[in-house]
Amino acid sequence: MNQAELVYDAKAILAEGPVWDDREGLLYWIDIHGKAIHIFNPDTKKDRLIDTGEKIGAISLSEKGDLIAALENGFYRIDSKTGKKTFLTDPESDKPDNRFNDGKCDPTGRFLAGTMQKEGQGTTGALYSMDENQKVRKLINEAGISNGLAWNESGDTFYYIDTPTQKVAAFDYDLNSGSLSNKRIVIEIPEDEGHPDGMTIDAEGNLWIAHFNGSRVSRWNPNTGEKLEEVKLPVSQVTCCTFGGDQLDVLYITTGRENLEDAALAEQPLAGAIFQYKTNANGKKAFRYKG
Repeated sequence: MNQAELVYDAKAILAEGPVWDDREGLLYWIDIHGKAIHIFNPDTKKDRLIDTGEKIGAISLSEKGDLIAALENGFYRIDSKTGKKTFLTDPESDKPDNRFNDGKCDPTGRFLAGTMQKEGQGTTGALYSMDENQKVRKLINEAGISNGLAWNESGDTFYYIDTPTQKVAAFDYDLNSGSLSNKRIVIEIPEDEGHPDGMTIDAEGNLWIAHFNGSRVSRWNPNTGEKLEEVKLPVSQVTCCTFGGDQLDVLYITTGRENLEDAALAEQPLAGAIFQYKTNANGKKAFRYKG
């Protein structure tokens, strides 16, 4: 089995949501419970932290040069230089027991982000889409833990993970309206391989899925449901992945150490680190928020 290599021993509580800035050659990632955005430079190995003051579920680059973030209490713009936060909107102000989780921009520059009950219980989560005018609408209701998102090359298929279902769903995606239709299941992750978490897609249309409590990232063909390869990690809580590097052929992988006991941490001292895996595939540039 392929092995991932250590990039940065962050010891994050729950590192998540990596985004590669292809213009600056920087890896953005978040620590949900550490309440921080991190900006890692692979050349210098320096990591800069922006304190967000509350739990953070996802970030996306913006065409204006700042960040769009899904924090515990709604959507914000964040200045990556100063850390200044500007509140935009909160579609779940009536649900104090929920928090935002994973999110990403679609090919036209809308920001999609989903929610979950803070302890991961029940199905009170949802998936929202925010357009360039900060108008928000709900795309998916009754989600357990709204998680990985990806679009195919033409942008007319959207892939989505609701972690407790153990499945990757595909939808027809209307790029003009941002609407979903024709849901079908394309991949199912066996329970003994952990839980599907974050996800990215390569230029060939294959999905790379992080397995929480599964110590691996797997690559799948969503058209056939076939698993193509696996990347092994020396930690259990594998949370998300994205392509980076000059050729977009380095898979950066985030991990966590949430609620691990001392004995478990002794067995996996690199829990919460950032890893990389040199692939035989190429990724795609991260879509940026248009608003």
